[in-house]
Amino acid sequence: MADKQLSFWDHLDALRAVLIRAALAVTVIAVAAFCLMPYIFDSVVLAPCRPDFPFYRLIDYIAANSLLPIDMTAEPFELHPVSLQLASQFFVHLSAAFWTATVVGFPIVIYLLWGFVAPALYEHEKRGIRKAFFFGNLMFYLGVCTGYFIVFPLALRFLATYSLSGQIESVVSLDSYMDNFYTLILVMGAVFELPLFAWLLGRMGFLTRVFFSKYRRHAIVALLIAAGLITPTGDPFTLFAVFIPIYALWEFSAVLVPAAADSDTDSA
Repeated sequence: MADKQLSFWDHLDALRAVLIRAALAVTVIAVAAFCLMPYIFDSVVLAPCRPDFPFYRLIDYIAANSLLPIDMTAEPFELHPVSLQLASQFFVHLSAAFWTATVVGFPIVIYLLWGFVAPALYEHEKRGIRKAFFFGNLMFYLGVCTGYFIVFPLALRFLATYSLSGQIESVVSLDSYMDNFYTLILVMGAVFELPLFAWLLGRMGFLTRVFFSKYRRHAIVALLIAAGLITPTGDPFTLFAVFIPIYALWEFSAVLVPAAADSDTDSA
């Protein structure tokens, strides 16, 4: 009740305090990540460059046992990115610490902002936002893991071993490696928010299950094209390794939105 009597400037001061705490939390994580970055780089960021990466072992096992007609040999894959510019390693060190802090600290920032707006919400609104907060974070990190363990290794292995001519020597720069690493992993994290987005549209009455049934064939074609663009390989295993989780998100989104009959009942 006391929050309702606060003036505009009191709310502004409270928001500023929340933003300061959020900035401090992200800064602390960034500093810790900067100090641990050599270990993080060797153990996590550069792990897809080594032949013992889990997904490579799976691909090699499938190729060696001819379980699927995939166009990948069982030869070990190994990559050594090179630093082509004098300051590349330093700036990559800084940017990697920043992105690590952003990904790790995102739930903390949202939680602090939630504490600021929660007093102004009704109880049923609070329950809905709590579910969205938990579900959104869970799906984001599932997408990040999918991007890290499946999508990025597939793209890296294909692009690093692709040869236009035997006279061209392939050299992967550190900057190019990190750009693709950030892009593919964060894009998959964003793609995995599709069910949350569909759920919110369904709660607002803009989306029903009929949409997913009507456009399922169109979605399959579009998602196959998207999977082909993410991992431009010629074998079906690589294509479907990316397509299946994305299509599963489509079907999961259909389950979360109300059916047309439920929507009509609510409107009545």
